[in-house]
Amino acid sequence: MPLPDPSDLQRWLDSATEAALAAGSVLQHYWGNLTSIDEKGRPGDLVTEADRAAEAAVMAVLARHIPADHGILAEESGALGNPNAALLWAIDPLDGTTNYTHQYPFCAVSIGLLAEGEPVLGVIYDPIQRDLFRAATGLGATLNRQPIRVSTTSHLAQSLLVTGFAYDRRETPDNNYAEFCHLTHLTQGVRRGGSAAIDLAYVACGRLDGYWERGLSPWDVAAGIAIVREAGGQVTAYDGSPLDVMSGRLLATNGHIHSIMGQTLSQIKPLVLPPLEGAL
Repeated sequence: MPLPDPSDLQRWLDSATEAALAAGSVLQHYWGNLTSIDEKGRPGDLVTEADRAAEAAVMAVLARHIPADHGILAEESGALGNPNAALLWAIDPLDGTTNYTHQYPFCAVSIGLLAEGEPVLGVIYDPIQRDLFRAATGLGATLNRQPIRVSTTSHLAQSLLVTGFAYDRRETPDNNYAEFCHLTHLTQGVRRGGSAAIDLAYVACGRLDGYWERGLSPWDVAAGIAIVREAGGQVTAYDGSPLDVMSGRLLATNGHIHSIMGQTLSQIKPLVLPPLEGAL
């Protein structure tokens, strides 16, 4: 399908912003006041009443503004509306739930729009730092309404990177541990933030130079991909091929270190760890 009209993108960007701010208000209310913390089947994959209430706030706003033929893929509610929609909203009401439950201030609302699988719009709102990141294709990328661009760092040795670890890291050798150690050795440092949405937003505004991760869901990254690209960055598969947001892994950089990061990731052998039985 052709790219949505700029006027439609602007209108939907404003609607997504309203939804993200509404969810952020919910998260501010529950901050430090949680009464229910549950696991969703995988160790460490948490959900709280704040996640559910924030998602309800997003849905209520979008229901007033987006066309009925749009689809929705939300972390807590799953797929809603037209399952074959060309335009699909990917929503994470609280990216960084583990951080949030510990009152570690690194979490966000993430709302992205995919057009035939390609991220074309994104809003990420950090309700604790009150940072609002927004972008849509052709409309620029902003932080708190001011334009942003990716960094100009051109050498891996001068870069600051970020990554994360999937919930299944204890069960698979494809666990990102070796990559973390290897790139820590080659750079000024690798951070582990705990929110893919903010990791991508920080690449977009130049606070970080590159990000890679596996085990991701579309609602984790759709908004951030749109923001990074509109801020001048590059987002692909690890090997530099076109990204499939459903693949669960991505490489996002300022563009200058993209090739060398991809080459480096392709050369790293997995770190095999002993089984956990009896170790805990």
